[in-house]
Amino acid sequence: MQTVQTACSRLNSISEKEMGDTVKTERLQTDVLVIGGGTAGCYAALTIAEQNDAVSVLICEKAHIKRSGCLAAGVNALNAYITKGRVPQDYVDYAKKDADGIVREDLLLTMSERLNAVTAKLEDLGLVLLKDADGNYVTRGNRNLKINGENIKPILADAVSALPNTTVLNRVNIVDFAVKDNRICGAFGIGIENDTFYVIEANAVLIATGGAAGLYKPNNPGFSRHKMWYPPFNTGAGYAMGIRAGAEMTTFEMRFIALRCKDTIAPTGTLAQGVGAKQINSHGEVYETKYGLTTSERVYGTVNENVEGRGPCYLRTEGITPEQDESLLKAYLNMAPSQTLKWIESGKNPSQQNVEIEGTEPYIVGGHTASGYWVDTHRATTVTGLFAAGDVAGGCPQKYVTGALAEGEIAAFSALEFLKQHTAAPITESSVTEHAEEVQRFLTQSGSRFTTEQLEEAMQTVMDAYAGGIKTNYRFNEKQLKIADEKIVQLMQLSEQLHADDFQELMYIYELRERLVVCRSVIAHLKARQETRWHSFAENLDYPEKDDVHWRKYVNSKLENGELKIILRDLVEGGQTYEHCH
Repeated sequence: MQTVQTACSRLNSISEKEMGDTVKTERLQTDVLVIGGGTAGCYAALTIAEQNDAVSVLICEKAHIKRSGCLAAGVNALNAYITKGRVPQDYVDYAKKDADGIVREDLLLTMSERLNAVTAKLEDLGLVLLKDADGNYVTRGNRNLKINGENIKPILADAVSALPNTTVLNRVNIVDFAVKDNRICGAFGIGIENDTFYVIEANAVLIATGGAAGLYKPNNPGFSRHKMWYPPFNTGAGYAMGIRAGAEMTTFEMRFIALRCKDTIAPTGTLAQGVGAKQINSHGEVYETKYGLTTSERVYGTVNENVEGRGPCYLRTEGITPEQDESLLKAYLNMAPSQTLKWIESGKNPSQQNVEIEGTEPYIVGGHTASGYWVDTHRATTVTGLFAAGDVAGGCPQKYVTGALAEGEIAAFSALEFLKQHTAAPITESSVTEHAEEVQRFLTQSGSRFTTEQLEEAMQTVMDAYAGGIKTNYRFNEKQLKIADEKIVQLMQLSEQLHADDFQELMYIYELRERLVVCRSVIAHLKARQETRWHSFAENLDYPEKDDVHWRKYVNSKLENGELKIILRDLVEGGQTYEHCH
């Protein structure tokens, strides 16, 4: 992998100086800045290099590209694939039904059309896809492929490392965009290990930072709080930077709540699809058919059965075969070892005991729901020169791994076209000074009565109690949301007083601030949609019924003069295409 020094010629210019009293500053220039070295970010870099190896790409990843993002620990299936006998429109229809119509069909179709091609590319890179005796992929259900995917992220990282035009900065956390007159100019970041403030100028920026976890109080408290469905290091940074920059965002009210194995937070899909385990209550009754089989309905049914006194709820595995026992123990050992250990420690295989299930805390994640940047079919955001892909991009749910790859590819092609027509816009020195002084302030100021961790816990408690968390069975009303917003604003004010002893702690401060910005947007969106379309995902007690007459619309938002403005947009139906008109 290239270092910054060896990539000088491609990054055009690199300089280093002292900013203020203590903050070391490094300035970089690149054609395309990719923020986030996860699934979408890596594939975007691969696509750009394949199309034009004269274009310089800089990837900034706050962890290490080899094990970062949602694929850090691997995955045992590709959940978005057009299997034999199916067509891309079938996948569009599935995602549309699961989201009860509030999707961008144009985005879903442009993604679905690329799913199989990016899968083939993954296999070419070295990913092992399981095949039967006839050489066909082994499918799981109508849309999934079984894989040996524990090394999927290192495979992508190694491919990126070999690119001559691409530089990777690991352990560099991007904290804000540089935007002037709605034109992206680059970004600002902090080097967590080298105590450096980065000023990065770029002609185009591709944001691929994933979704937001840690907004709500999690299932497991204290030391185990990071044992959750979504990566705890995904803080909604991309959302927050976009919100502050005035980008239009969409559908934050369609939160995602995962149905998981109790205590271990292990996935349930392998049980439901792998061995056909049905959802049952404490009486042994199958309840999933009573509520429906969409993702939100599965969660809602489980919550409601418990509320009405028929809990606990389970996935029925009692009576499965010894072969299925072995397959489950092996499958979970690879992807969620705590669940396999739980079976072993109990002395009972899955065939001897049903698996208790529960919902997680809510997340904001555009790969499962439609939350994220409002983009057009080119994955361009409403900020000129800024493109979004993967979980951070809205309107296109159920994208999973391959969908994120597809969007990375689309955004990469679009960025290349943008470069042909635009020259880079310089970052203003006043903006550089402002951000450098902010970094220095957090490193030098004192007097805060609270720690970053204490404010984070307070934020999660507020969201849990007043904005539809686990404590309230995901339910909320307008009065509760008003209280939540007031308290989040107070926490935002307190966060400005925090102190960091080093750049690692500085990163934690920025992560908290990112989460707080996203919390306010979530609250505003929950309040704005005056219906309950997705039970549990957005359970509005003031409006407990679905209202197709008034609310078959997108709820979007944009920060204007410090206040979030709600924008209602008509649906982009099948056969229609939405493009920005800058």
